[in-house]
Amino acid sequence: MTYSVAVSGASGYAGGEILRLLASHPDVEIRTVTAHSNAGQKLSEHQPHLRSLAHLTLQDTTPEILSGHDIVFLALPHGQSGQYTDALGEVPLVIDAGADHRLTSPSAWDSFYGGAFHEPWAYGVPELLVEPASRGSVKQREHLRGARRIAAPGCNASTVSLSLAPGVAAGVIDPSDIVTVLAVGPSGAGKSLKTHLLGSEILGSANPYAVGGTHRHIPEIRQALAAASGADPDGIRISFTPVIVPMARGILATSTAPIAPGATDAQIRAAWQAAYGDETFVQLLPEGSVPRTADVLGANTALIGLAIDRAANRVVVVTAVDNLVKGTAGAAIQSMNIALGLTETTALSINGVAP
Repeated sequence: MTYSVAVSGASGYAGGEILRLLASHPDVEIRTVTAHSNAGQKLSEHQPHLRSLAHLTLQDTTPEILSGHDIVFLALPHGQSGQYTDALGEVPLVIDAGADHRLTSPSAWDSFYGGAFHEPWAYGVPELLVEPASRGSVKQREHLRGARRIAAPGCNASTVSLSLAPGVAAGVIDPSDIVTVLAVGPSGAGKSLKTHLLGSEILGSANPYAVGGTHRHIPEIRQALAAASGADPDGIRISFTPVIVPMARGILATSTAPIAPGATDAQIRAAWQAAYGDETFVQLLPEGSVPRTADVLGANTALIGLAIDRAANRVVVVTAVDNLVKGTAGAAIQSMNIALGLTETTALSINGVAP
């Protein structure tokens, strides 16, 4: 069976990456691409690298145009998807790359986003542990099988959650004192022109933003780690500091947490090995190794380096992802494959691009 697909926000970075990956998917046909201010223009004017899709023209983003497809991807700014998802009830599968359907808590939404709250959908991070080890270490993949509505993750949020969920689920780290600092590429902020993202502003500089617990991905991380631990989200305390660095793509997240009393070095490493030892796209590196963002460029891969700092009594986890692939579009398509019963790895590569 070939599934018909529409992609909204197709002129942006996330929409363009969804299209790039779908273009090589044998089970889908990209029929419709939509935008707002760029409607009426050729897709190739905004995504010139997508040569196989150069025949497509951007249409208006309306429920009428998006309806009538088997699958709709929404790659819209936060707070914009809900107005469409409510009107797409007849579409068999809708995948939202925005934040509108990620959070389960209305109060968390009000605190970090504001505006109308929409029902939470199945979270699009298949490898994420969503039960403590004592309950069988269930992964989010099980909640994606047969799903009709999927919320693709925030790139920073899924990176940190995948980094720490194994330790939280196994009880070998204390989630009440998490510190994470992320080096991120500006493509994660979207394609709209913003002064602080201009080349002249970021080249040769590192620029912290959303400092002091204000970043919108914080409640998403707390929600994910609370599920992994079986605890209340209020028990997950995290200091989260992102820093824009001059690379177009990529996230390098360095996350630390206290070692739980009595946890041995062997138990700590075994928690991550048990979680990801059989995974294709999330890989724990050998002891003593740490990843680089260059190693995951263009890949749907998260590479994790784990160190145990006994002097500070903390576990240190360094994780690298491509924010547009594993962080967004790749996670969405991987989740789509699972929902439809297709081979999970279809159209997704574990291999990066070098140099």
